[in-house]
Parts: sequence; structure tokens; C-alpha cells
Amino acid sequence: MFATRSFFLFMNMVDVQSKGSVNRIKKCAFDLLSIGDMTDDEYSWDLMGKDLRLKLMFLYCDFSQVISSAPKEEKKSLIDLANRLFHYIEELDHAVKIRSIPLTQNRYNDAALVLQEVMALVP
Repeated sequence: MFATRSFFLFMNMVDVQSKGSVNRIKKCAFDLLSIGDMTDDEYSWDLMGKDLRLKLMFLYCDFSQVISSAPKEEKKSLIDLANRLFHYIEELDHAVKIRSIPLTQNRYNDAALVLQEVMALVP
């Protein structure tokens, strides 16, 4: 009886953690999709770079949580989606670091396609 109750509490906790991770993934994706036009001043570049790196860290942790608790048949597709997302966000971060508006816009467009895919999958 005690083992069954402990398992039930553990599964509810995993479910709550996964829901929190999914909500943060959705929030980060929404925030990244709503990045406005870049202005070419020092403050904007620094702020955008810091924001990207922070969101990338949250996304990495949350995708890891969601993937680890996902059913086996869904893991591969989630891993592929996460890898594509991280690749494009890292490319965008690089463009921001070198402060190229055309390259940043191009990399943002690539990342936005995957972010829209993430938003479509997140309930």
C-alpha cells in the first residue's frame, strides 16, 4: 500500500515538473518569436545576446525534462526538434555576437520556423 502511494505521489510530481517545463518552453518560444526589429546600438545587441543565452539555457533544461519523461515512441522526434531548435538559436546567437543585422535577421527567420513548430506541438 505504501509503495503504491509513494509511486502515485512520484508520478504526480513528474507530471507537475513536465507541465512546468512545457509551459516554460512555450513561454520561451513565444518570447523569442516576438523579438522586435534590431536597432544598431550597443545596448540592444548586448540585451538580445543575454536574453538568447538565458532562454537557451531554460530551453535546454526544460527539453531535457520533457524528453526524459516522454513515452519511448515520442523521444526521437522530440530530440530531433530540440536539436534543430538549439542549432538555429546558437546560429542566431553567433550572428548577434558579431553584430550583423542582415545575418541576425536571416538566422532569426530560420529559428522562427522551428519555434513555430515548437509552438504547434506544445498544448
